Amino acid sequence: MKFVFLLFLVSFNCVFYGLAQQSPDKVDPDFHLYLLVGQSNMAGRGKVDSISKQINPRILMLNKNGEWVEATDPLHFDRPAMVGVGPGLSFAQHMLDKNKKIKIGLVPCAVGGSSIEVWQAGKEYLKDHPYDDAIKRAKIAMQYGVLKGIVWHQGEADSNEEKSGRYMAKLKKLVADFRKDLLASDLPFVAGELGHYRENYKLINAVLKDLADEVPNSGLATAEGLIHKGDGTHLDTPSARELGKRFAIVMRKLQKNRK
Repeated sequence: MKFVFLLFLVSFNCVFYGLAQQSPDKVDPDFHLYLLVGQSNMAGRGKVDSISKQINPRILMLNKNGEWVEATDPLHFDRPAMVGVGPGLSFAQHMLDKNKKIKIGLVPCAVGGSSIEVWQAGKEYLKDHPYDDAIKRAKIAMQYGVLKGIVWHQGEADSNEEKSGRYMAKLKKLVADFRKDLLASDLPFVAGELGHYRENYKLINAVLKDLADEVPNSGLATAEGLIHKGDGTHLDTPSARELGKRFAIVMRKLQKNRK
């Protein structure tokens, strides 16, 4: 047992030593980066449990200070008093390649309560700058690895007749902006449906079903069967993890078709 633990420490330290020594001019092609964006269900509000703190040395996250650390839930830091388990860590676990050289770098940027309206350059929301901060953090991460995709879960704040009617146009612009500002014209983009447990969420889901037809190299992860944690809004821990798995399935498909 002691020998296994020592092997884990050696592997873990090698990952961080490699990142620490790597210069911005030498990007690691085996370090795959994913931008996690959206509002509270991406940030995570599920209950943190023992599984949340299990470490895989091949999965890292960019913390609030722009430093690579081991990835554990909560990944996000948007609302410290309420942040919890979201889909991001499960997504990374299911994106790990059989090739042991591959590492995953998560770049958490979701902001609870944010509407799609504030996901534009220069927009502020409760002292946050969701889009600008995401671009800034993505560029920090890209000094070390290769951006492989964006995972988006948002829409609860736009789930009414008026806002949902404008949602697709704004989402198309958002994807185009991300791809332009990150110099990745066909970067895979996966959105997640809102929970099927609220009637008004159907408004956004009806829009999202056309995403793949409206935005090249994009896909949609279903929220069918997922449940909330009792507040009618936020996914519970098992559902958040299941959504992460579904994100990964769609992302892998997009990446395969991209080759």
